Order: sequence, then C-alpha cells, then structure tokens
Amino acid sequence: MANIGIIGAGSWGTALALLLYNNGNRVTVWSIMPEEIKMLKEFHEQKDKLPGVILPDDMEFTTDLEASIVGKDVLVLAVPSPYTRSTSAKMAEFIKEGQKIVNVAKGIEENSLMTLSEIIEQEIPRADVSVLSGPSHAEEVGRGLPTTIVVGSKKQDTAEYLQNLFMSPVFRVYTSSDVLGIELGAALKNVVALAAGIADGLGYGDNTKAALITRGIAEIARLGISMGGRIETFYGLTGIGDLIVTCASMHSRNRRAGILIGKGATMEEAMKEVKMVVEGVYSAKAGYALSQKYHVSMPIIEQVNKVLFEGKSASEAVGELMLRDKKVENIDLRQLYQNDVKVPW
Repeated sequence: MANIGIIGAGSWGTALALLLYNNGNRVTVWSIMPEEIKMLKEFHEQKDKLPGVILPDDMEFTTDLEASIVGKDVLVLAVPSPYTRSTSAKMAEFIKEGQKIVNVAKGIEENSLMTLSEIIEQEIPRADVSVLSGPSHAEEVGRGLPTTIVVGSKKQDTAEYLQNLFMSPVFRVYTSSDVLGIELGAALKNVVALAAGIADGLGYGDNTKAALITRGIAEIARLGISMGGRIETFYGLTGIGDLIVTCASMHSRNRRAGILIGKGATMEEAMKEVKMVVEGVYSAKAGYALSQKYHVSMPIIEQVNKVLFEGKSASEAVGELMLRDKKVENIDLRQLYQNDVKVPW
C-alpha cells in the first residue's frame, strides 16, 4: 500500500483519487478552496465537477498543503495547467529529495513555452517528475469504465513503479520515456478539439471532423518531431488516441467551448458557460508561438488563435483552411534522402 497525495480536487484529481484508493492505497485529497473540501467531507462527492461518483468514507480531504505532501510516497499534481507553476512553487518547501510527482494536467505555459513537467522541475528541482496522459475523461474513469493510458518518465524504474501503482482491471497503463512527446500531444490536442467543436457549432459534418483530426495530428507530430519527440508517440494513445476522444466526446470541455464559439459566442462567453478551465484556450498561443520558433507549419493552430484572440469569424477561418495553397499529403522519403535531410524516425 502506498500513501498518496492528490493535489487538486477537480474532476480528474477526484477520479484518480478513487482509482488509487480502489487499488488499495491510502489517499489524501487537497484543494486550495475551503468550500470544495467542505463539500467533499460532507457529501464524499465532487458535486460540481464529477457528480454521481461517490468517494469512500475514509478518504482524507484537506486544505493543508503540507499535510497532503509530507510522508507521501507519490504526489499526483492535478491542478489546471494555468496554476501548475504557482502550486509547484507553494509545494517546493515541503518536498523531499527524490519525491515522485506525477503531473496529470495538460498544457504549455504561454510566456515561457515550457511544458508542465519542465515547470515542475524548475520549481522543484529535487523532485522525480513524471506525467500521466491518454484518452481518459474523468467522467468515465470515475465510473470504472475501461481506460488505457500512458505514464511517461525519464527513469525506467519510476515508470514501472507508477505503472504498477495505477494499473487496475479497468485502467491499463503503458510506459514511455518520451515525456516531451506525451506532453505536446496532450496540450495541443486540446487546441484541435476547439477547432472540432467550432466545426460542430457551424453545423459541419463527420467529414470535416475527420479531416481536422487527421490534419491536426499531422501538425502536432511535425512540431513534436522538430522539438525532439518520437513519431510513434504522436500516433499512439497520447497523440491520436487522446485527440480522437477529445474531438468526439461531449465530456470534452474544449469541444463544448468550441461548439459555443462556432454558434457565435466569444471565447470569454464560452469559457463561462463551460464552467471549467478550457485548457486549449491557454495552450493555443503557446502552440502557435512554438510553431513560429521551430518554423513548422500549423495552419489549424494558427486559425484557432485568430478566432480566439483576433476576432476572426469561425466560418472565415474554415474557408481559409480549405483554400490554402495545394499540398502533398506526405513527403516522399526518397526526396528527403536525396536532399540529405535526416528523418527523426
């Protein structure tokens, strides 16, 4: 049995708390919001964000950050991505050397263009930081529906330890050393999901969504490979797998926000209506900035930014995507070799 601290009591943190408890571990859940902890203590249910999922009577809930960290074998960092840095900074004084921290949020910091694990490592350099990602809506994990996911770590023994910790009959866990690729896929699929939602809001069909998913993963993979990620990551669970579920499911807050924008709502109105952090909005500018930095063409990411932040109409953005210059779908590898260009895979 491990002693685990869940830092963040939103839907995903709550679902993972129940999963880890059911795996035989002792679990403490922390939130910065006293009213959230009061609700969890009184009802043993995250009524606002994960209604219907009942938590056990002996699960612990607290607003005391130190108590949720000290003496824990593993910390699961489950705060929304915009709060990763500030929360990590507050955690730092309580963290022991080699403390295992698993980040489960998805995003890229807008100003620094750092991934979330990079932020945690910067704020808590003594920690052993890993990531958990994949097609995994909290609403389904909380209900015990079968899910498959990937844990990414730079250390094989840490990856295998966490694999054993999270693995269950309904939660299959793979391991990977491509932490960067996992995080880029996780963050940028949310931006593509906004585009898919916008297309739904405009009344477009399945063909449009299939095109967005397919060309979206091509954009993400181009950037990821340029930054040092591995091609197989982007065509695996944390790339195309997570992208498909986020673009297709009404559990996806990014898709729901996109639908509202496609129907004419502003970005601010859509975020208010969804009532949870829409991660894709925060990752959109960072994704476009990375495309510029690494000289990678990412037209879907670019058009989402124009709709979100420049007042461009959604229908105009789709039109511009359709009328771009003619392209080939896949580069002929023979041309790359003839031009002495190294292919990262």
